[in-house]
Amino acid sequence: MNESWIAVGRLIRARGIRGELIGEIYSSQPGRVEKLRTVMLAVGDRQRTAEVERVWHHDGRPVFKFAGIDSMSDAEAWAGADMLVAEGERAVPEAGEYSHADLIGCQVLDCSSKGGEQPIGVVTGVQDFGSAPLLVVEAAGGREVLVPFVRAICNGIDVEAKIIRAELPEGLLDL
Repeated sequence: MNESWIAVGRLIRARGIRGELIGEIYSSQPGRVEKLRTVMLAVGDRQRTAEVERVWHHDGRPVFKFAGIDSMSDAEAWAGADMLVAEGERAVPEAGEYSHADLIGCQVLDCSSKGGEQPIGVVTGVQDFGSAPLLVVEAAGGREVLVPFVRAICNGIDVEAKIIRAELPEGLLDL
């Protein structure tokens, strides 16, 4: 692959018998999912280019139909796949906004303790259900911590250095 590809979403599971897949998109820009035309699907060591035939929404999540994926068993083979677009097709966030793809892989540091910055873990995903997004952080031992992605908590964001400094509310890590 000569081109640089950027993850813009993930396929969660097959839906129905016509080869559709429920997905999640790593963008909060309205209408972004409808602009996807050609994506690279990648899961494990398999990948393929796929044309988006149509997208519709069910229970707040996008449902994708790709050309050539026409049955439930075809779709099940791509459950868990990343959806990637060429770097040039990436939606550019506005000033003060961050792409979910840029946040994934960032180290989260807790700056609220008196002992200085304490590493919490690495962002592995972003959950965005309409209110404040939640950073899915894999902490020590594989434990998952959800950190609200709001300025009052995440107040030092450096996507170039892949670091997010956060002032975590007391007790958040105990949940």
